[in-house]
Amino acid sequence: MQSDKKVRHVRDTAYTEGEIEEIFRRFSVERPNPQSDLKYTNPYTLLVAVVLSAQVTDAGVNKATKPLFEIADTPEKMVALGEEELGRYIRTIGLWRNKAKNIITLSQILIRNNHGQVPDSREALMELPGVGQKTANVILNIAFHQLTMAVDTHIFRLANRLKLATGKTPEKVEKKLLQIIPSHYLLHAHHWLILHGRYICKARKSECQNCIISDLCKVAIKTNKLS
Repeated sequence: MQSDKKVRHVRDTAYTEGEIEEIFRRFSVERPNPQSDLKYTNPYTLLVAVVLSAQVTDAGVNKATKPLFEIADTPEKMVALGEEELGRYIRTIGLWRNKAKNIITLSQILIRNNHGQVPDSREALMELPGVGQKTANVILNIAFHQLTMAVDTHIFRLANRLKLATGKTPEKVEKKLLQIIPSHYLLHAHHWLILHGRYICKARKSECQNCIISDLCKVAIKTNKLS
């Protein structure tokens, strides 16, 4: 017999607590130690990579940052490189001019205000140019192992599509996910959701036949069942 906790439904989600627990248990078995697709060597290069990744694929960012980080992996080295030279490395990335300006400016701020170190608070991170709430949450989660939820386009779409956490804004989806996901899964939860949305529950055509939570999924029509 199931306990009350296992069958209790939660507001703004179509799942019971027990179903949510099982979804993330399966994700944890499938990917015990999920990693970001972005390549980085320290918190600073992670910060730069995430800033560059806005509206760009991780693969595109990695291609540009591989040679860049070989010569500029600290704020001091990046400032010494300069905005114009930085632009030569990231020219293949969308909005590269504005991103180059932001990276040089945020590097100067880190040197001036934080001894060249990336801060471990959301407030301080969001004061840096080019850093919004999603970027700050990524840094806090990956670099500092804080229990944050970075809601990007994949997670926003996935959470609403699966009826896991419905909301009209990323902020509302983030708040709900933080409320419903068991705390012992929160450290890796945003990675699991991103990877699931990127490789399985795709925007155009989901691969439901390869989905490890298909029997729990609340999507009305599974794409692999369509004629």
